[in-house]
Amino acid sequence: MTPGPPRRYLRRDVAREVGAGPVKTQVNTQGKSRGRAGGEQRTGLLYGFGAYGMWGLVPLFWPLLKPSAALEILAHRMVWSLLFVAVALVALRRWAWMKDLVRRPKKLALVAVAASVISVNWGLYIWSVNSGHVVEASLGYFINPLVTIAIGVLLLKERLRPAQWAAVAIGVLAVLVLAIGYGQPPWISLTLAFSFATYGLVKKKVNLGGLESLAAETVILFLPALGYLVWLQVRGTATFGAEGAGNALLLVSTGLVTAVPLVCFGAAAIRVPLSTLGLLQYLAPLFQFALGVAYFHEAMPAERWAGFSLVWLALTILTWEALRTGRRARAERARLAEAVRVAAGPAGGSAGTGGEAGAGGRAPAGASGQGAVEPAS
Repeated sequence: MTPGPPRRYLRRDVAREVGAGPVKTQVNTQGKSRGRAGGEQRTGLLYGFGAYGMWGLVPLFWPLLKPSAALEILAHRMVWSLLFVAVALVALRRWAWMKDLVRRPKKLALVAVAASVISVNWGLYIWSVNSGHVVEASLGYFINPLVTIAIGVLLLKERLRPAQWAAVAIGVLAVLVLAIGYGQPPWISLTLAFSFATYGLVKKKVNLGGLESLAAETVILFLPALGYLVWLQVRGTATFGAEGAGNALLLVSTGLVTAVPLVCFGAAAIRVPLSTLGLLQYLAPLFQFALGVAYFHEAMPAERWAGFSLVWLALTILTWEALRTGRRARAERARLAEAVRVAAGPAGGSAGTGGEAGAGGRAPAGASGQGAVEPAS
């Protein structure tokens, strides 16, 4: 008998069986991780569509509050938003940030600036919708990314890539075309765009989460808003209670209209890449524009279509540039990770199997998360 070959085959079979366990376990683990990541992204997309969908359809809500004036609606929004946001923070047990904020006067001052700017934005938007300027209001949020870039160049001395310069130039041309069409500068659009861009800049410096930031801002706005509502009641010109229970309930629900989309946005932001959120953000002004034209039947002469077309062209260039830059950044990170893995040599081979996602492999969403796909714009 020659026992050599059977032993060789036996060793191979045993090696297969012994090695199959870890391989199967690794494959199953990776499959489950990818499945969970895919499920999280789908959930995040639903939250994102929900948030921007609600913001896009909000022009249907503000007219329901008539005959309440825009300033009274704004004051109610400030008061009731604080109540609903406070309930959300208690439910989520997110209040540790308050002590740090109170101890930092400069940060508090920035929150006060953000509160002032967003109150202008909210008030003007409510007035615009209830005064028949839904299309012009939607333009403000279409050009907001372009204004944000302009602020970055002027105030933060950021350097733009050629495609970004082209997008900004086309945006300026669009504003000129619309100014000719309107017979005056589109001041509603420009005020909304600049106020929201300024709000975003200040919030970036404050560095608070969405709910936390809104809570801090509405705390600052609460007393002036409440004082104004009391003054209206004393004068006998308040609509709250005077126009029936339906109007009163709608005024109270302004807090929900403010808080719920923000909660959905926060849930989306931790589940989907920032590049995806960057694309979803155009849903809100797109819905608003469609409502202004199709539902509120606002006039759209040829020069307005030309102006809006230029804005959409600028946004297309901007989005294409952001996605292209993001892809290049991801490819560069992958090349660097592969170079590190190769440089580690055979000694890092066994570790590379277990740490594949961290080195150069396909990391789950929770690992690569937002930063891996953030547009470099």
